[in-house]
Amino acid sequence: MKALVLSGGSGTRLRPFSYSMPKQLIPIANKPVLEHVLENIKALGVTEIGIIVGDRAPQIQAVIGDGSALGVRITYIPQEEPLGLAHCVAIARPFLGDDDFVMYLGDNMLPEGVGQIADEFTAGRPAAQVVVHKVSDPRAFGVAELDADGRVERLVEKPQEPKSDLALIGVYFFTPAIHRAVDAIEPSPRGELEITDAIQWLVTNGDEVKASEYEGYWKDTGRVEDVLECNRKLLDDLEPSTAGEVDATSTLIGTVVVEAGAKVVGSRIVGPAVIGAGTVVTDSHIGPHTSIGKDVVLTGTSIEYSIALDGATVSHVRGLRSSIIGRSASVGPSDQSPRHHRLVVGDHTRVEVAA
Repeated sequence: MKALVLSGGSGTRLRPFSYSMPKQLIPIANKPVLEHVLENIKALGVTEIGIIVGDRAPQIQAVIGDGSALGVRITYIPQEEPLGLAHCVAIARPFLGDDDFVMYLGDNMLPEGVGQIADEFTAGRPAAQVVVHKVSDPRAFGVAELDADGRVERLVEKPQEPKSDLALIGVYFFTPAIHRAVDAIEPSPRGELEITDAIQWLVTNGDEVKASEYEGYWKDTGRVEDVLECNRKLLDDLEPSTAGEVDATSTLIGTVVVEAGAKVVGSRIVGPAVIGAGTVVTDSHIGPHTSIGKDVVLTGTSIEYSIALDGATVSHVRGLRSSIIGRSASVGPSDQSPRHHRLVVGDHTRVEVAA
């Protein structure tokens, strides 16, 4: 089996970050979302992975490389413009050949993995097997309607009156039969080749299409709120580790990771939290569910339930919560005095906040 990872979207819901970085490189627990995805795929025993990339390809390649650091082999497949998920399958045909494959959206987080579902697909080899998850409001998703045996009878995109609460969540298993379907469909009204249309074509033409329910934690990291919530979830599963320097006047409480090369001076850190390599934390309080990236400088600062990306600087600002601070951004004091602050700060930005 091979894997096809889709990593070419523009990420408009994650602006301002997606103006300067691919949304798939946003860090969750100090690791890019895309890296979490690749690790999940490797856990299936799949090491040949094609990644669909758009105009941010150089940034993705700089972080992921050829995949050798993760124990996989990466082939980058350029897509000149976003023309639909089925279009991604079409342009990846030379890479996929006649192999079965798993297709995985590069901004989806499924921490528990899909190993059991992959085993079901391998054992039964239906033409396609979709992964679904129960949601409270199916109207925002593609929805699968199933028969009593778990076979897909119909796929409906964002139905106004859904007959099912099983949403498609961005992981699909395919045999080469999907290529016939992709060749047969036409672009949708929005001008894209829809993977739901291709799967529906298989159903209509008598091919077996099954659905498997993923019951673990799932999050599409397409919005700031989703990134923070997913970060909280992964930090809850941290194992404590102190490889960096923590001076005698500092206190670590709960599950805290201080990576090698980091320094904590005169500060209090309440986990779960992670402090990245090369970061310096001085006279600060870091509260639960906070990820501090590499080479960050925090001075006289209080921050919790937040993410600071690599190279950020925050000085003499109290009450930061539910915030994401971009790469190399600078946050410092002003002459105002609010009790709390909530910031979404893009890369290479400076913001002045009351101390």
